[in-house]
Amino acid sequence: MIGLADCNNFYASCERVFNPQLRNKPVVVLSNNDGCIIARSNESKSLGFKMGEPVFKIKELIEKHKVNVFSSNFALYGDLSDRVMNTLKSEVERVEIYSIDEAFLDFSDLVTTDRALSIKRKVQQWTGIPVSIGIAPTKSLAKLANNIAKKYVKKGVFILDDESLIKRVLNVFPIEDLWGVGRKYAKRLKQSGINTALEFIHADQEWIRRNFSVNGVRLQKELKGEKCYDLELRPTRKKNICTSRSFGKEIKDYIRIREAISTFANTCAIKLRKEKSCCSKILVFLMTNPYNPNAKQYHPHITLDFQTPTNDSAEIVSMANKALKSIYRNDCIYKKAGVIVQNTTPQEEVQMSLFDKVDRDKRRRLMYSVDKINMLMGKDKIRLAAQGFERRWKLRQERLSPCYTTRFSDILTIDI
Repeated sequence: MIGLADCNNFYASCERVFNPQLRNKPVVVLSNNDGCIIARSNESKSLGFKMGEPVFKIKELIEKHKVNVFSSNFALYGDLSDRVMNTLKSEVERVEIYSIDEAFLDFSDLVTTDRALSIKRKVQQWTGIPVSIGIAPTKSLAKLANNIAKKYVKKGVFILDDESLIKRVLNVFPIEDLWGVGRKYAKRLKQSGINTALEFIHADQEWIRRNFSVNGVRLQKELKGEKCYDLELRPTRKKNICTSRSFGKEIKDYIRIREAISTFANTCAIKLRKEKSCCSKILVFLMTNPYNPNAKQYHPHITLDFQTPTNDSAEIVSMANKALKSIYRNDCIYKKAGVIVQNTTPQEEVQMSLFDKVDRDKRRRLMYSVDKINMLMGKDKIRLAAQGFERRWKLRQERLSPCYTTRFSDILTIDI
């Protein structure tokens, strides 16, 4: 049996952990640059706030209902996510971290409601984050069980372990809520008369294969109780890594854009080193504001190759700036930029070049030292000069909460 532990309204719950006054009050979390809603508490959902809704359209509604609004605090969310996952690992031997707020759990040794409730209580006690747990024979059914546990079961735990129960649940479960079925697929399925999960598993398998590829067939088999997806205990190596941001204010100045691109490229390099990977290609792109009809539109991108695959910050930033120079135009005002490192390979499998003049061992030791110092002393304490210091292109985060767990100056103080 496989369980799925899913944090309830994760971003909103993280904001409540260190601010108990927010409990039972509407909370929303905004995207980069405080643009639109990306997370809502149950209270906000009941007031009609929708995912992806632009904030400027609902300012009056926010003020009317006294909604607590926060900018995205990914440092806080990431740290609390690690704490949740470590707590789960203390109770279950085999855990697959599926996303920042979800994890699949191996319950093959023992499946009881009491055990699941005990894990749920422990996570709540140790981290302050509420979770729901769904348990079933396959990952897809566990996803479905978790959906029911979160929405309809007061205890927050639901086990699908009986064929008749599974059939009854599938008969009423909407096709659009199935794992892996997006809006496009859901629309096509409904047009074909398939509205529930049960109707989906009774559909012709060859028709599913032709219209929804092999993943559709696997989903159908999983819903029938046939395991197609095992637990992935080791993180999958990423083929591409992207770092991109919308600017707090539109930028025309080349120096500011170069600082942003340099910072994004350095972040990609750090991520590569964490995965012990190297990249052989880099893509840099710029975007003007598509929602400003009066502005000149320009959305360039360029891909350059490295002679030798690398994860060295200096090399990657240098190549990113070379790419930027070839696509930048001074008659445009830019809203967004990004860097994507591509064709990643394990660093121990890098094919060296006869014409490579870089002392790779020396650079590797240098990058290790820089990463170590930045980890101990704080992000970008040591940085490349090309990244600049003023960060005049940074995100607009007017409602950012303190980094309670990752910054000494933000640690709560208690008067006794």
